[in-house]
Amino acid sequence: MEGWKNWSGSVEATPSSIAPPRTLDELSGLVREAGKVRVVGAGHSFMPLCETDGLLLDLSDLEGAVEIAPDRKTVWAPAGWSLKRLTAALWAQDLSLINQGDINPQSLAGATATGTHGTGAELGSLSTQACGFRLMTADGRLVECGPDQEPELYQAQRVSLGLLGVAVAIRINVIPAYYLEERVSRMPLAEVAERLDDLAAATRHMEFWVFPYSDDVIFKTLHPVAPEAADETLGKSGEGDEDTFRTICDLCAALPVLTAPLQKLMMKVAGKPARRAGPAFEVFPSERNVRFEEMEYEMPRAAGLPTLRAAMAHIRKRRLPITFPFEFRLVAGDDIWMSPFNIGAGASISFHQYAKMPWRPAFAEMEAVLADSGGRPHWAKRHTLTPADVHRLYPRAGDFLRVRKAWDPTGKFANAHLTQLFGL
Repeated sequence: MEGWKNWSGSVEATPSSIAPPRTLDELSGLVREAGKVRVVGAGHSFMPLCETDGLLLDLSDLEGAVEIAPDRKTVWAPAGWSLKRLTAALWAQDLSLINQGDINPQSLAGATATGTHGTGAELGSLSTQACGFRLMTADGRLVECGPDQEPELYQAQRVSLGLLGVAVAIRINVIPAYYLEERVSRMPLAEVAERLDDLAAATRHMEFWVFPYSDDVIFKTLHPVAPEAADETLGKSGEGDEDTFRTICDLCAALPVLTAPLQKLMMKVAGKPARRAGPAFEVFPSERNVRFEEMEYEMPRAAGLPTLRAAMAHIRKRRLPITFPFEFRLVAGDDIWMSPFNIGAGASISFHQYAKMPWRPAFAEMEAVLADSGGRPHWAKRHTLTPADVHRLYPRAGDFLRVRKAWDPTGKFANAHLTQLFGL
């Protein structure tokens, strides 16, 4: 049997088979005959969402194409396509996604099923833009759902963790193609904290990174610009040099005591003012080649900065050798049953550790800090939620599980992790 690993290398599985179906008929037969089914995209989940000893499906080559609605406000897109492939195809049709995160290898289905998001105070997760799904159900049928067609299935599917069926196509909102200008600079954390609301209101997208042992941040904005303002040759993001950062991470892995002084040294040269502009789908993503493990908590916006400060203080007090910076973003609230942002306007704090360094003890400590503010974890990033936690944090969890059982009564799409998480 062929083995499988996720992107960071922390999740391994030995599926009974790994299948890349090319046609819907082939997919239907595979799903109908299998005892257990999970679907894999780029493997960017840090939780064992794709882990299975049953059938593991790869839909990247499944038949399908982008279908543009007559009003050009929505498209049906192949669910197994990567965001990189999808956004390039949309650009060729003079269209863009409303928002993206800062990497693009993930599949459209995986990104929507886990509530993956970018940044922008008035912009929701990618799941908020999904307005229809075509699913292969447990019995091999193709079912379409939307707000007016199988509405409960649609509501549950918007953030589903793959528990309801295999998404083969997703109808998603789009807008006319646009260009973005990226600006990166270094700012004192105290200044960002004091001016956060004004900084967020001044640009469409705002985020920052702050190393645990630094008092400055790498501050980044993205804002729409006219096509003539775009660069002829789009360079790399001004966030920092990946090779230099990898070298520093390796030094910290060998000598953890160097973590704090190296971060302070790095911030003296990082965050130099930088600008680039180009097609939105090329400016949103950045290179992320240094492997890491990640935890991310979403919390009420007012709790964001106090929680970040508490997390940094905890690391400094405990002298933890955390090599990666925190990432701080703003995300709009939504009404999706299992979305971490259905409590209203949110702040998102991502916590990383270099993949070559121990991460479990530090993550256990940090989760207590991040959850203390009423935060909820990103479903695809490290967390230790129990079924009791799920029902406490998500008032509509009961509705979600009722719909899940109706469409998959035998639990074909539930693996060991999801069975434990939801108490199935």
